[in-house]
Amino acid sequence: MEIIILENKQELAKAAAHKAASYIRKAIVERGESNIIVATGASQIEVLEEFVKEDIDWSVVTAFHLDEYVGMAESHPASFRKYLKERFVDLVPLRDFHYVDGETDPYGECTRLGKIISRHPIDVAFVGIGENGHLAFNDPPADFETEEPYHVVNLNDACRRQQLGEGWFPTFDDVPERAISMTIKQIMKTKALICSVPDQRKAKAVYDTLNCEISPEFPASVMRNHPETILFLEPSSASML
Repeated sequence: MEIIILENKQELAKAAAHKAASYIRKAIVERGESNIIVATGASQIEVLEEFVKEDIDWSVVTAFHLDEYVGMAESHPASFRKYLKERFVDLVPLRDFHYVDGETDPYGECTRLGKIISRHPIDVAFVGIGENGHLAFNDPPADFETEEPYHVVNLNDACRRQQLGEGWFPTFDDVPERAISMTIKQIMKTKALICSVPDQRKAKAVYDTLNCEISPEFPASVMRNHPETILFLEPSSASML
């Protein structure tokens, strides 16, 4: 795992977006197309702002996203479909974007998405690290074994408190208890992982990711097993290292 510490959140976002774009351009040169995964959440807002400015032939790019709440309407302020539509999908002329639909049968949706992503080898994925160490919505103890690309997960209280603390929901009880998430094994199939982690509140999770035993109890620690993970930090998120 390569660790890069930038001066501030904006520089982190620029560096992460530019590095991801370099992998995409390389794939387009080599294969004529690229497949990517984009993430959501507070840590990704500035990254996506920079990413859409990159010089990329978006017409040959197919994108997937990591997760969505079960039962979440697209119109809800916390919907990840809404988040990505407004911050990414509507801003670049992609070949295709495969949303996770939280309003349909979640198990059927996992099957549908699994069939699609299995036909699209992923060149680069944007990811973050949750305050509880989650990767996508794979809370501890995460399932490191399932071969399915997507699965339905229960969100633990720490994860739900993070969503409340970031301002996505008015009360804790409003935070959904289940989500559809890309699995750990599917994330690890990506050729390159661009992990962006700003903010002091993530400092302990960053420390655990880098120093604790690689195990389901620290889901993001699995990225240390990936040959092409780049972790982008800024001083506050790196403060415990």
